[in-house]
Amino acid sequence: MNEMSYLPMPDAAELELPRVLEALGDPVRLQIVAALADGERPCGSFPLPVSDSTRSHHLRILRESGVTRTRAVGTQRIVSLRTDDLQRRFPGLLQSVLASTLESARGIMGRHHEQPQLFP
Repeated sequence: MNEMSYLPMPDAAELELPRVLEALGDPVRLQIVAALADGERPCGSFPLPVSDSTRSHHLRILRESGVTRTRAVGTQRIVSLRTDDLQRRFPGLLQSVLASTLESARGIMGRHHEQPQLFP
C-alpha cells in the first residue's frame, strides 16, 4: 500500500494572492520555483547559496503560501509546484514568473560569458 502523505498546505480555494506574491518575491525562492519547473525534486537537491536550515525555511514559506506541495516518502520530502491550483486561482501568474525568472537567468549567464569591451 503506497499512501501519500503531504505536509500541511492551504487548500486551493484558500490561496491568497498577497501571500503567493510575497513568497515569490525572494530571489532564493525564485530559484527554487525555477528548479521545480521541470518537475518534483527532493528538498535537499536544490543547489542554493544558503545553509540547509535557510533552504528549509524558504521551502516552508513556499509551501505555506500554496506555491508548492511537499509529500513525505519514507524519510525523504519531495517538493513540487502546485501548477494546476495556481493556474486556476491566478491564471498566467506562475507562467509569467517562470518566464521572467528564466529570462533573467539567461541574461545573467550571458553577461558572465561575454568578453569585456576594452575599447568602447
